[in-house]
Amino acid sequence: MGRELTKKERMELPRQSMPTQDPMDRIKNFDEVALGLTAEMAITEAERCLECKKPRCVDGCPVGIDIPAFIHEMQEGDFEKALAIIKQANTLPAICGRVCPQEDQCEQVCVVGNKYKPVAIGRLERFVADWEVAQGGEIVMPERQAETGFKVAIIGSGPAGLATAAELAMRGHSVTVFEALHKPGGVLVYGIPEFRLPKKIVEDEVGNLEKLGVEMRYNWVIGKIASVQELFTEYNFDAVFIGTGAGLPYFMGIPGEDNIGVYSANEFLTRVNLMKGFNFPAFDTPVGMGRRVAVVGSGNVAMDCLRTAKRLGAEEVICLYRRTRAESPARLEELEHAEEEAIDFRWLSSPVEIYGNEDARVTGVRIQKMELGEPDASGRRRPVPIEGEQYDVELDTIIMGIGQGPNPLVTQSTEGLELNRWGNIVVDEETMMTSIPGVFAGGDIVTGAATVILAMGAGKVAANGIDTYLRETVGVPKARTA
Repeated sequence: MGRELTKKERMELPRQSMPTQDPMDRIKNFDEVALGLTAEMAITEAERCLECKKPRCVDGCPVGIDIPAFIHEMQEGDFEKALAIIKQANTLPAICGRVCPQEDQCEQVCVVGNKYKPVAIGRLERFVADWEVAQGGEIVMPERQAETGFKVAIIGSGPAGLATAAELAMRGHSVTVFEALHKPGGVLVYGIPEFRLPKKIVEDEVGNLEKLGVEMRYNWVIGKIASVQELFTEYNFDAVFIGTGAGLPYFMGIPGEDNIGVYSANEFLTRVNLMKGFNFPAFDTPVGMGRRVAVVGSGNVAMDCLRTAKRLGAEEVICLYRRTRAESPARLEELEHAEEEAIDFRWLSSPVEIYGNEDARVTGVRIQKMELGEPDASGRRRPVPIEGEQYDVELDTIIMGIGQGPNPLVTQSTEGLELNRWGNIVVDEETMMTSIPGVFAGGDIVTGAATVILAMGAGKVAANGIDTYLRETVGVPKARTA
């Protein structure tokens, strides 16, 4: 089908635009914004692939999907084979197809992108994952190898934990995931809004892992209910993986941050996403934003907060970012969606004080205008205050979306665990083993806040390290010696 086209004809095919809800309609609901490609659009997009002899896109994928192979099957219209190829490397394709920054990874190195727009690899991955669900049949998962008898504990059910669990389960190990919250997914469920990643998709893909034999235990706070050491001594696990993420919010340290109406992005998004605050009073989780809301920051988390506030009925939603649009770390797609939804972007603006009334409730914020100076250590131009250029804005709520650090609960309760100066776990990059033999770690708890797919890539590396450790170092499972 696709091979009948010449190379030039393939490259000149227009990249297929993703259908979306109308901006003025979607700001009134929490339904998914991006509606997905049709089968015809997906095949046309697949035909844009040149099937390179040395595909750079595979190296650009943190989990190593054989991208040309799955796209070839899509060119032929065999979506089932395409998905089977993806699942050999990634057991969470519907999630990754939606939230991974493909434009900075596989698509960034796509050869077609040298002259035209790159092949929409992420959208094709999403399409085949959604296609399988739409068929209504049994979901096909990779085969599980023979039981080894080894038991592995996974702490945290975010992207890193789920990827590690899937890989180890496929290799025949007994895997138990310990999740502190009442639902699986970590940041996938508490941090990413329904309109970007429907929770049903996370539930379904976690359910697929359970079919592989992964056991999920909820409301288990490791570091309180049991320590890492006790997972070995009391529960007979042979290895432990720590994937607790970066859930500790950062604040600016400016006057007035302790006023009522100042949220961290984590708290705000958790109230709405996990605790269904968008459906108050049906769910008893009030958010109480008022009419005027500002979000500090311009990354993906900040975009989620801005767009969520809009959907919750805020009349005015402002983004405060100390650099310009060009330096915004958010995905371009998310930034454009926010602009379409009439978010008021105040570039080169930084809050310096938050005002409150006699009841300590937020009433406004003082904003310092900035300009870009010389590059800092990261290579970006440093934002510098413009002397005498400040102004006030009345507000009811301000949300800090300026980043988050490592969750310290497990790390501080685990003796002998080496940490760096930021509180992240130090690991051997080839195996992801920590300073404690048999304890591995990956994802944001190691790297700091990053992307879903990078956390999953770390999980796959850790799974290889754990598998080798179990077979070559442990030798005999504890269950056989207990």
